[in-house]
Amino acid sequence: MENRKDIIQKYYETNSLISADVASFNNFIENEMQKIIEDVGDIIPTVIPADMDDFRIKFDKIWIEKPEVIEADGSRRDIYPTEARLRKLTYSGPIKLEVSAHIDGVQRESFTTQVGKIPIMIHSKFCHLNKLSGEELIKKGEDPDDIGGYFILNGNERVLITVEDLVSNRMFVEKVKTGPIKFSARIFSEKGSYRVPHLIEQTKDGVINISLTRLKKVPIMAVIKALGLLKDSEIMQQIDLEEMHDDIFVNLYNTIDLKNHDESLEYLGKKMGINQPPEIRAEKTLENLDKYLLPHLGLTPEDRHKKAVNLCKILKRFLIITKKDLQNQDIDHYMHKRLKLPGDLMADLFRVHLRSLINDIMYNFQRLVKRTKFTSLNIIIRDKLLTSRINSAMATGVWVGGRKGLSQNLDRTNYLSSLSHLQRVNSLLSATQENFDARALHSTHWGRLCAIETPEGTSIGLRKNLALMAKITPEDINDTKVIKSLKGLGLLSE
Repeated sequence: MENRKDIIQKYYETNSLISADVASFNNFIENEMQKIIEDVGDIIPTVIPADMDDFRIKFDKIWIEKPEVIEADGSRRDIYPTEARLRKLTYSGPIKLEVSAHIDGVQRESFTTQVGKIPIMIHSKFCHLNKLSGEELIKKGEDPDDIGGYFILNGNERVLITVEDLVSNRMFVEKVKTGPIKFSARIFSEKGSYRVPHLIEQTKDGVINISLTRLKKVPIMAVIKALGLLKDSEIMQQIDLEEMHDDIFVNLYNTIDLKNHDESLEYLGKKMGINQPPEIRAEKTLENLDKYLLPHLGLTPEDRHKKAVNLCKILKRFLIITKKDLQNQDIDHYMHKRLKLPGDLMADLFRVHLRSLINDIMYNFQRLVKRTKFTSLNIIIRDKLLTSRINSAMATGVWVGGRKGLSQNLDRTNYLSSLSHLQRVNSLLSATQENFDARALHSTHWGRLCAIETPEGTSIGLRKNLALMAKITPEDINDTKVIKSLKGLGLLSE
């Protein structure tokens, strides 16, 4: 191609190397923060004033304002990145939230308050430098060729590293070489703040067990029966296997004593270690199944039948793969990977620390109620709690879930090293383990990841870089449009 240089130059006139990072951060601020607030729902304290029957705190609209600084005399003004670097300040914008108090079904108090400050990505929509021309950037003390995509914390330029993770809600099967387990499968079921690992194991005598939060190595048939699918004929019909009936019969025979719903719940309750009367034990068991079993399918009692049917389909797929298709389980295929961009990482951080803020509000509210000194919600919201938690994570790189090294000082050795650092993709696998297959170059990396740029030593193949013209599809794709297109192509039935 003689004109390849012109084509690439034309591409970068309208696209940036870090456009996906900026878009993910903008999406987090504009959409994800509001979704996280909506997921919180009504906050109902356990201790309320004696003259009230019902007290609820509601969070409504949330938004971010552009970065500003509060001077020693209390005055507020806009701050630009150059000043933040020179004065060792954090380039962050205030988080504004509408809060209302509802007493006995009537709204009694409503106000807008600042619940914290959040670092703003340079050149994002919420940065003062957004859409400034080259001359205007120079006047503000900025390099017009600087593409942004990083944060400024205490004067340091910090970059959030894109994380490569296994796709959620998909099963991966492997053969176990040692011990009593013959085959095992993992599913990470994810929905909002829930990300629950599920482990399915088949022992050498054919029994298939499932493990998840609070449930360890429980026969999968017991869980299916506890969800309401009781008849063996119904289970066989849902699994719908033409052969390999022996494996299913072994598992059905293993739970032959569980003849009804109550016996199944009693069995699971004891396995969970719930030492309470049978009625409460059954209720707590169902609560745990609603919350932690395949949460991506739903979290309500109405979703139990759907979960039971899906467990049957998972069991069917597990048996087909272990008997016929184990060699084709390519976990390193990039179809099975997802990239968590800065916006996704910030959403994880905000979701967890918002819960800490809510717990703090509840504690302060109940403490004042007990002392009969409660007057207004406005006085019990501490804005520094959320700010300090977020800034601490971004300054140290220690993220929720025990992950480390997600935030790093931007490499300013030269311009190319800065671009390389902003394009970096890190795997969550440990650098000390062998993981030969995970480190190897895979054919599906072509056009997505650079085939050359990776460090020597223990991190080889685990620390990668995006290809120069790689484009990352946003996660907020409208499912309805995709389903409509598939139906139009005849790939889905009406």
